[in-house]
Amino acid sequence: MTWTVNPERFDSPDAALLRRDYYEEVASRYWGRPATVEEIDEGLTDDGAERLVPPTGEFVVGRFGGGAVACAGLIVLDADIAELTRVYVRPGARGTGGGGLLLATVESLARAMGVRQIRLDTRNDLVEARGLYAKHGYREVPAFHNRQYAEHWFAKEL
Repeated sequence: MTWTVNPERFDSPDAALLRRDYYEEVASRYWGRPATVEEIDEGLTDDGAERLVPPTGEFVVGRFGGGAVACAGLIVLDADIAELTRVYVRPGARGTGGGGLLLATVESLARAMGVRQIRLDTRNDLVEARGLYAKHGYREVPAFHNRQYAEHWFAKEL
């Protein structure tokens, strides 16, 4: 089986389901219990996904063996800086190289948009995510905002 990662509308059927799965996992981990349908719906309401389209951003979907199993988003903050967001690989596809391909694809798209730095935030409990970012050249940096749920901040120069 092979991976493909390509831009796709954030609201396509596959992308919408991946965004929902992403939110379900991060919310469930945070609360230490399964997130309810209502909590997931609330979290996806007005989540800023409409910015994940050119020229303000991009969204990519990763497919492994033909099935949509991963996603990542990019939001352009200014002429030089973009934010990486919604990085997710379904559990059954983890450990197969998809996370690195998501990052490489998003970084390539960011370069094409003129972005010179990608930054992101994550939480203490998302250990796998922090490991993925560090493995692919993101370095931990001082906090660049004070949003709820942010406990670690990373950046990578392109």
